[in-house]
Amino acid sequence: MLEVKAVNLKRVKVDTLVVPVCEDRDIHTDKLLTSLVAAAKSFAEFKGKKGDVITLFQPAETRITRAVFFGLGKAGTLDGESFRAFAGNAVKFCINAGLSAMTLATPSATELTVNAETLFGSLMEGSCLGNHIFDRYKMEKEKTPVKKVVLMATAAQKKAYSSLVKSVAAVCGASLKAREWVTTPSNDKRPEAFADMIRNAAREVGLKTRIMDDRWLEKQQFGAMLAVGQGSSAKPRLVVMEYSPKAAKKTIVLVGKGVTFDSGGINLKPSGSIETMKMDMSGAAAVAGTMLAVAHLKPDVKVVGVMPIVENMPSGTAIRPGDIIRSYAGKTIEIGNTDAEGRLILIDAMAWAIRHYQPDTLIDLATLTGACVVALGEKIAGVFSKDPDLAATIVASGEKTHERCWQLPLPEDYKELLKNDFADLNNVSNGRWGGAITAALFLSEFVGDTRWAHIDIAGPVWAKKASDYCGAGGTGFGVRLLCDLIGKI
Repeated sequence: MLEVKAVNLKRVKVDTLVVPVCEDRDIHTDKLLTSLVAAAKSFAEFKGKKGDVITLFQPAETRITRAVFFGLGKAGTLDGESFRAFAGNAVKFCINAGLSAMTLATPSATELTVNAETLFGSLMEGSCLGNHIFDRYKMEKEKTPVKKVVLMATAAQKKAYSSLVKSVAAVCGASLKAREWVTTPSNDKRPEAFADMIRNAAREVGLKTRIMDDRWLEKQQFGAMLAVGQGSSAKPRLVVMEYSPKAAKKTIVLVGKGVTFDSGGINLKPSGSIETMKMDMSGAAAVAGTMLAVAHLKPDVKVVGVMPIVENMPSGTAIRPGDIIRSYAGKTIEIGNTDAEGRLILIDAMAWAIRHYQPDTLIDLATLTGACVVALGEKIAGVFSKDPDLAATIVASGEKTHERCWQLPLPEDYKELLKNDFADLNNVSNGRWGGAITAALFLSEFVGDTRWAHIDIAGPVWAKKASDYCGAGGTGFGVRLLCDLIGKI
């Protein structure tokens, strides 16, 4: 779909040329482009302000069928995300107009505050991420993705940045796969089915994958995970994906929460909170998507994805508030609330992964708490870690990819809120406030001395409405973040 190419606009026929424009500065050095921008700005309705769009058909002395100009605002405010958003909007414009290809007039990096690699990478990412339509359940397929996006470049730029195409396509393709898994309704992705989806995707990229069923989980004494799944007729699964280069000197384990539907269990969720709970497996989707990308990126570290997958349902066999269960690590837990189930499946998966792989770093992703959404809103994930360098690196990768994260504290004295009279721990806090913190502290009881970070992604994994390069539904949040992160930890 993507191509970096030198294009002579005076000689080559171009069906759709897309041109980014700033209101206060010319960001193109090609004379034909600057004259086209001047022509666009001669119209009162287009000044290059953010949100301005105008189309000129068959500009004089060119072989361009249509030139579409997008205003970006002031040049000094632009960063990688600005160009990611621009490319996403440009692709969506073409999709809505029924256009199959577009040529993107790449601005000159010398006129901007971003470097050329960031510029090309962001334009590629926005183009890929925006070129996605989830219409699997519609009889009429009203729109078609764009088939080809050409990024204009000099000969030197083509040589330097053509190699970005494969890596960007791999990472963004994996992010789109995660989006689709999240948006898929729960009736089509119960634990066994979702595990098979992951395995089938892994086979396509040559990744080793194992699926462990409920009998294996019982033998291994995954007591907390089995307790969550016991209310459902669909049995739990543990999925493990491995990327193991021969020269690897480090091991990174990624653990993703995979609750394919979260009813809340006996503590049933109310209307307004239950309707989108098909997205409660977003952590597992992000980890599986990251592993698909890793198979293409081929980092020099061993990466393992561990995904505990369950369905949390109320029934005559479901766990009850007041029940005491024994986790894989041996610690007992009294169930204070059956809707605090994600932490229960995570602790078994994390403890097993630590014992089995002895990772240098373990990171878990989970749609864990509504409290984190209250604290940070719907677009920023919360990061918890006792390792300040690891937390800072995660936040930095979030800034780069615009999968934004913010570190929240892990105060030791808050552990008092998890104490229980009858078991080692309670699965929820004894107080009303700080739910994201106490959930993270609960997880911290099962990682020992392992370098660990927890990322609460409850807010940004689901979009109520479409944005610049993402449709409504699952966002695929976490895949690009983790792919950037793996090479830095």
